[in-house]
Amino acid sequence: MEWIELGLLGLFLATFLAATVVPFSSEAVLAGLILADFDPVSCLIVATLGNTLGGLTSFGLGYLGNWHWINRYLKVEESSVNKWKQTVDKFGSYTALLCWLPFVGDLIAIALGLFKASVWKVTIWMTLGKAARYAFVIWALLYSAR
Repeated sequence: MEWIELGLLGLFLATFLAATVVPFSSEAVLAGLILADFDPVSCLIVATLGNTLGGLTSFGLGYLGNWHWINRYLKVEESSVNKWKQTVDKFGSYTALLCWLPFVGDLIAIALGLFKASVWKVTIWMTLGKAARYAFVIWALLYSAR
């Protein structure tokens, strides 16, 4: 069964998984639905919701962890953890705007949780960043289809 056959549920699952540490391309599923004439606004809402909840899952994992565990089990050096801490201290929850980025977005979410950034601020900024990303993808698809 293909993700597109699941419709908006498939989109939600794809975007949720793509925002966790599971490598997955949600844009392909989104593109399939848009090209299959699904409502762009519904797709935007579902994609943003799924991707934000997935990102908050990564945030939660970071929130439950501590840097000693990360160093011990994931072999991340203390100097790397300190760099992330400096970034979070400098920019705070605003860095959640970048959680949509491939590869580093998951690390940003985990770091924000690890250093106990405000869950409400992270949720707001993460949602805005992810919505902007999917809005751009949808716009590009609709514009190129003309």
